[in-house]
Amino acid sequence: MAKTKKRKNLIAINPSKFDAAQLVVYLVLLPLLALMLLPILYIVFTAFKPIGELFAYPPRFITTHPTPDNFRKLFEATENTLFPLSIYLFNSIVSTGIVVVAGIFISVAAAYVLSKKRFHGRSLIFKLNTLSMMFVPTAVSIPRYLVIKQVGLLDTFWANVVPMLAMPVGIFLVKQFVDQLPEELVESARIDGATDYGILFKIVVPLVKPSLATVAILLFQNAWNSMEASSLFINTESLKTFAFYMNSLSNSGNGVAGMGMAAAAALLMFLPNVILFTLMQSRVMSTMAYSGLK
Repeated sequence: MAKTKKRKNLIAINPSKFDAAQLVVYLVLLPLLALMLLPILYIVFTAFKPIGELFAYPPRFITTHPTPDNFRKLFEATENTLFPLSIYLFNSIVSTGIVVVAGIFISVAAAYVLSKKRFHGRSLIFKLNTLSMMFVPTAVSIPRYLVIKQVGLLDTFWANVVPMLAMPVGIFLVKQFVDQLPEELVESARIDGATDYGILFKIVVPLVKPSLATVAILLFQNAWNSMEASSLFINTESLKTFAFYMNSLSNSGNGVAGMGMAAAAALLMFLPNVILFTLMQSRVMSTMAYSGLK
């Protein structure tokens, strides 16, 4: 009897096929879904609006005469620049790739040390890491510039990479997963002769993959969309990134033409973020469920 009642509850919560009880859930979720999709749809519609609709009054949300003219003007503008588009795109792809790989390693290594190693000051370091999450980027712009200058990275390619590696939220997220790993699992690996690197790569990394996927998305977004290094740390044009290039092109024309190119550039910069998040959505949801960060 108890098993039958339990089975009925499971069916009511997560039915294998459509159930009338799901209508209430859909009535709540569908309006929320539409509300969250509005900004994305606005970016797409605006990128394909002709000039007349961009400045129409009252403003229109949906374009009635979609056109690729904004993209054509944007790519035509690239032909008049000193360096080709491919240089900036290459810089962004390489720097973003390095940031994602190195940032994931730094986050998981730091999380492992703060969670499973015992040393004086461990709690203080984690509290400082958590405190640093509360600083707005503007507050650390000058200190970051001074550090980049002191280590000799001004006007070098690595100025696109090194500032992006500092990601306190990544360490925080991964540590929540590492904290849940049993101490016995780590100790048994040590007894079997595993080194810290062996424990990290063979035990910790496979078990915290959802959090690493989330950190990868955050690192990608920060690095791909960043214009800080190209604006503040780099003077050589051939070392600047795709985001800076798109922003410069969209602002180079007059107010009317520039608005259309800016909308097209915004869509081009936005698409990789959406694609990456869509591919890793399930892992991101798992991270939000276990990390304590909602």
